Amino acid sequence: MSYTLHRGDALTVLKSLPDESVNAVITDPPYNSGGRTSSERTGRTARAKYVTSNSAHDLENFPGENRDQRSYRSWLTALLTEAYRASIEHSVALVFSDWRQEPTTSDALQMAGWTWSGTIPWIKPASRPRKGGFKQSAEFIIWGVKGSLTKDRDLYLPGHFIASQPRKDRVYITQKPIEIMQQLVQICPEGGVVLDPFTRSGSTGIAALREGRRFVGVELSSHYADVAEQRLRAELTKNDFVLAGPE
Repeated sequence: MSYTLHRGDALTVLKSLPDESVNAVITDPPYNSGGRTSSERTGRTARAKYVTSNSAHDLENFPGENRDQRSYRSWLTALLTEAYRASIEHSVALVFSDWRQEPTTSDALQMAGWTWSGTIPWIKPASRPRKGGFKQSAEFIIWGVKGSLTKDRDLYLPGHFIASQPRKDRVYITQKPIEIMQQLVQICPEGGVVLDPFTRSGSTGIAALREGRRFVGVELSSHYADVAEQRLRAELTKNDFVLAGPE
């Protein structure tokens, strides 16, 4: 298997991709969420929004967290429209979201041409409690299809996932568990191309390579592009070995 990692703006890069060159879109865009008011959503860094003040890690911020909800929907619609054009018929798009942005994310998916086909909960046991109310223990994966699902594959995937965020060797603020990503990339036919316009630490790409899919990623942050490059290259070469010469 192989990967291609583009360094740059997601929408700009997507416009350069050939028509019908992608088999699945799996991505975790910057949610532009995490605040009750417009100023809270647009005036704070990703770290300030999504990391508790007593957190032990000191991970790099990521760009793209400065849109209000209306501009977020417009931007995400444009991006998913380009992803739709680049995808073949029967391709599936999987877009992560939190509870605040779930409605506008499903709007953007449909406005871009995808047929909205459901919302998959990702339950996180080790999540933040809420005093006096219900625990926020889930993120969501909004998914849609270009046209309709193919009938040619004997494939049955779960409707929800249960896993905590990675703690050991964590390199990104909102890093997704590889065990979930490996199941998600199976929606792409074996040997097909998985596209992630927000590669960040490269988890989607690692899962794609492990499951026998090719990967095309885009990353704006030079820091996280370096992290993803290192992790993807390590994944490709982890089974390499050198035959010993004569003693």
